[in-house]
Amino acid sequence: MSPQPPPKPSRLRFWMVCGAVLALAIPLQLLTDAGLFPDILNPYYLHLLTIIGMNIILVASLNLLNGYLGEFALGHAGFMAVGAYAAAILAAKVLPASSALPPVLGTVFILGVTLAGAMLAAALVGYLIGLVTFKTVGDYLAIITLGFNMIIVNAIQNLDFVGGPRGFTGIPKNTTFLAVIVCTVLTVAILRNLVQSTFGRVWVSIRENAIAAELMGVNLNRAKNQAFTIAAAFAGLAGGLWAQYQQFITPRSFDYIKTTEILVMLYLGGMASLSGSILGVVAYTLLMELVRNLLSAFAPQFAEWRMLISPLILIVIMLTRQFGLLGNREWRWLRPKEGA
Repeated sequence: MSPQPPPKPSRLRFWMVCGAVLALAIPLQLLTDAGLFPDILNPYYLHLLTIIGMNIILVASLNLLNGYLGEFALGHAGFMAVGAYAAAILAAKVLPASSALPPVLGTVFILGVTLAGAMLAAALVGYLIGLVTFKTVGDYLAIITLGFNMIIVNAIQNLDFVGGPRGFTGIPKNTTFLAVIVCTVLTVAILRNLVQSTFGRVWVSIRENAIAAELMGVNLNRAKNQAFTIAAAFAGLAGGLWAQYQQFITPRSFDYIKTTEILVMLYLGGMASLSGSILGVVAYTLLMELVRNLLSAFAPQFAEWRMLISPLILIVIMLTRQFGLLGNREWRWLRPKEGA
């Protein structure tokens, strides 16, 4: 009796959910821009959803490394910085003078080109760093990637061309809520297909037993660098969206505090789970906003103390639920179809 083939993804169920998200996002963007139903469609809520979308891209891409590959990388904020500054340079200094398209098409064109440039720049940096980084494993890998993050941030601080420590100003606001939702849906779709493909099975085999994977013919350094480069590219995508949404970026936006935030969201939701990445981002972002609003209302001078909650959440998770809320589990619409 021949062995059963691996289960195929349930594409219909997945794309139905993605279509529903996009179908809700389009009228939400249009109604909010028109100022209708201000009590329900408050721009503040749209801002929160936009931040959540960008964070999902960041956390889901880091899950490739820390979750599916089983390594511990701490340089994701550095790749976000590379993408943010690459997109900012293209949007503010290169493309405006060459774009002669109508306003809406021009914005879409500029956003597409800047995001592509951000992903390529971050992927290139990630690939080069991966060539050096994956000669080590474990704690050494974490230290090296953290060091590269610090190098990237400090290098940007010394570049007057991008504002140095003063920050990069004058970035056009090309990122919208709808653009972030589209990028988030595409990111989840691509990563879902990757982790359920041959690449994903190779990464999981390395996580479970690197020696056995190598004996089966897997080139460990190449496979790890592939995951590292892909994760860096999507971190660059999040950075490009962030830069053109905030319209002002500084190197301090991508230091170890940002790295800590990303890790908290990842471990809160769960490792090796795209569902966990989504849940962790939503839960953490809403919790931090709730705490900030409460502190601002009752004790404004302590509003910034909310940042103490991030490491506290990480400590509690590591002590009580090491696999996070959805570690190694997926929601039904993200799960492979059983028995297919």
